[in-house]
Amino acid sequence: MPNSSPNNASSFLGKEKTWETMGRPSSICLFLILGLFSGLSLASAFDGPPYDSSAYTECKPHAEKPLYNGGILEDQQPEYTWVIGAKGNPVYSPAFRLQNLAQDTFYCFSTWVKINDAGSVLIRATLVTETTIQNCTGTVVAERGCWSFLKGGFVLTAPSSSSILYLQASEGRDISMVLSSYSLQPFTEEQWRLNQQYKINKARKRAVAIHVSSKDGVELEGAEITVTQVAKDFPFGSAIAKTIIGNLRYQSWFKERFNAAVFENELKWYATEPKQGQINYTIPDQMLELLRANQIIVRGHNIFWEDPKYTPEWVLNLTDSMLQSAVNSRIKSLMEKYKEEFIHWDVSNEMLHFDFYEQRLGRNATLSFFETAHKSDPLATLFLNEFNVVETCDDVNSTVDTYISRLRELRLGGATMDGIGLEGHFTVPNLPLMRAILDKLATLGLPIWLTEVDISKTLTKETQGLYLEEVLREGFSHPSVKGIMMWTALHPYGCYQMCLTDNEFRNLPAGDVVDKLLKEWQTGTLEGHTDGQGSFSFHGFLGEYKVTARYGDKSVNSSFSLSQGDETRHFNIQI
Repeated sequence: MPNSSPNNASSFLGKEKTWETMGRPSSICLFLILGLFSGLSLASAFDGPPYDSSAYTECKPHAEKPLYNGGILEDQQPEYTWVIGAKGNPVYSPAFRLQNLAQDTFYCFSTWVKINDAGSVLIRATLVTETTIQNCTGTVVAERGCWSFLKGGFVLTAPSSSSILYLQASEGRDISMVLSSYSLQPFTEEQWRLNQQYKINKARKRAVAIHVSSKDGVELEGAEITVTQVAKDFPFGSAIAKTIIGNLRYQSWFKERFNAAVFENELKWYATEPKQGQINYTIPDQMLELLRANQIIVRGHNIFWEDPKYTPEWVLNLTDSMLQSAVNSRIKSLMEKYKEEFIHWDVSNEMLHFDFYEQRLGRNATLSFFETAHKSDPLATLFLNEFNVVETCDDVNSTVDTYISRLRELRLGGATMDGIGLEGHFTVPNLPLMRAILDKLATLGLPIWLTEVDISKTLTKETQGLYLEEVLREGFSHPSVKGIMMWTALHPYGCYQMCLTDNEFRNLPAGDVVDKLLKEWQTGTLEGHTDGQGSFSFHGFLGEYKVTARYGDKSVNSSFSLSQGDETRHFNIQI
């Protein structure tokens, strides 16, 4: 549910069509099959369309057709009315009057926007009900003379008989804009979950058929089959800190659950070189050794942090030429030391909010960081990493279009940048907005990772668990998300925002959620017999498997990999 704050909201109250994905018979059949797999009510397959993941990030000469044929806005035209702008001034804005919005319903909003003012303008959608204001339910950076696509959404914590959804320039400017192909599509909680499960089954699982025959090719009916998933393909893990060194209980707890890790602070420049020339990798070496021993992959976080507050003090006092030499030495030292050890490197951390190195070394400083890092370790995937991109659209520094623009700028400049890092420090998740932002980022064709997921400590531990499950399900179900890391490194004093356990490794509510999902998102062990054609089939999560086939007094052990693919994976065993 989105964050909403009480306000004197009552003072605010005053196309084309598409069949992009809805209504296709194949979609309905898939949803019926999904209902059989998931145990969800089949009725939900018929009372709402499949979620439409279409998104656009280029300004176009013509607006595309509306999603969901316009949804509940199909026969409605926007009206232009005076609303209170971002700076408290009256602004003449396009708006939609909405009647009888339901509680706990997922509303997906989209529209194409064209402005007539010069330059580009950040446009924000705001929802006002009788009792609450959601300042941002979607944004787009609109450009003059062409059509830009805004995609977002909201969930209400209470029903609303009369609401207004309006668009305005984020800085409160009174600008001229027109809308086209607008849409507002509601989904019930059950429909939303059904869409999630469909995406999980499609992106994270695959059909398998194991065929058992004799040495001369005769199909063996009734052969006993035992299949066990021994490794998961999807990287799911957490941050760790140096507190794991020597703590056998922590190590055991971690390796029983996770196949991926990231160091919380131990690789940051202030940790490895607190004084100029005094480089010490002892602690990260010990942490890496633990992970390597347990076959856990690890992300490199981070090479540079643009926030001066977390830049070594001695670095802040360097001249420009000395700083250039220092950053070159930092990359060389770090990357040569750990070449091919880390699957990723967060090359630039939080550059949408801070720009220390670009202020000092010029606009191309970040591009240079990527170039040098890639030369030092060509096998590592290089990331930008940023907060408040997927958590909210309220932060004008890190809207999805701002992030996309920066990513494109670096790639056009020649940066070998292959990953999009989304920190994911949530307070109250807005799932329709989160999914819409992931859809827009997915248009770049780069792997997306949720790199630092947690829920604010301002909430109760029970609420943290509830919201963590929402975020993890949303991330895992989006096909462009290729890994999830939680920011839950354990210290004697607790964790940054959210812990999974107490200091005795007893689960907190968030830990219960993680354990539940870990069990849900694995195939585990399956047992059965081959059919009349000598086959045993199942639908399994991607990863590594061991299989044992027994027939009479003979048995065979084997293994196979289950990677992503649309076709059934066929595996043959001879006894």
